[in-house]
Amino acid sequence: MAAPRRSAAGRADDTRGIVDPAELLTRVHFRRPEPAPPLRPYIEHYWLIDWDLTEPYVSHVVPHPAVHIVFQRLAGEDAFVEIAGIPHGLFAQKLEGRGRVCGIKFRPGAFRTVAPDRPVSEWTGARVRQPEVFPDTDPATVLDPADENDRVAALDAFLLALDPRPDPQAELATALVDRIRTDRTIRRVTDFAHAEGLSVRLLQRLFAAYVGVGPKWVILRYRIHEALERAGTDAPTDWAGLAADLGYADQAHLVRDFTTTVGVSPTAYAQGVQGGR
Repeated sequence: MAAPRRSAAGRADDTRGIVDPAELLTRVHFRRPEPAPPLRPYIEHYWLIDWDLTEPYVSHVVPHPAVHIVFQRLAGEDAFVEIAGIPHGLFAQKLEGRGRVCGIKFRPGAFRTVAPDRPVSEWTGARVRQPEVFPDTDPATVLDPADENDRVAALDAFLLALDPRPDPQAELATALVDRIRTDRTIRRVTDFAHAEGLSVRLLQRLFAAYVGVGPKWVILRYRIHEALERAGTDAPTDWAGLAADLGYADQAHLVRDFTTTVGVSPTAYAQGVQGGR
């Protein structure tokens, strides 16, 4: 048997965006292997999930600004592959019986390198099965292998056949999103655009074409990811202090955005997660 593929660097324990990750990980076997080296400029990581459940479970994720290609075998359905654009709101997926998913998470901006004919915003909010981008793909080639390494190799082969190539605009979009993710001082689209030497209009057009959502959406989403992560810990959260750290005018604005995105208030979420442990 081939040696196991190591998890993507720095990502193995990153559950950012998953609502109640501890609960999810008791229900499914979840891994994030790396793609082949030539694909890493375009792909953040693969994600593999297998489950065998005695009762249905619904997983929830606060989406990242990333497009996914997902190979799926769900209970009672034939295997299929789909493009999953960035959801507008909270993403929910019902899992039941036995199933398997092999997903590809593109870096923000990079999906355009394999689907260059339309802006990424046209995929936003959509889940399109067996799209014309790869109409002849047999999902069984990815989903059937018993060995995990063989499934990862099949994902590599699938993507290499799509022949992604460097695109300076895609690389710029990826870099800008990564800057928003890592720099907590970025709070306003106007200030960010000016700091990058771009007009707001040009920045918004770039994000629509290559990311699929606007820069304001990205700034807000990473704020919520941080709040979700803090709320999921055992330590009490200083919500007023966190609101200030994330650039909110006050705690009420953070509570509003969190509740709108996740569906419950931060304190209710924290109580629910901690009560389930």
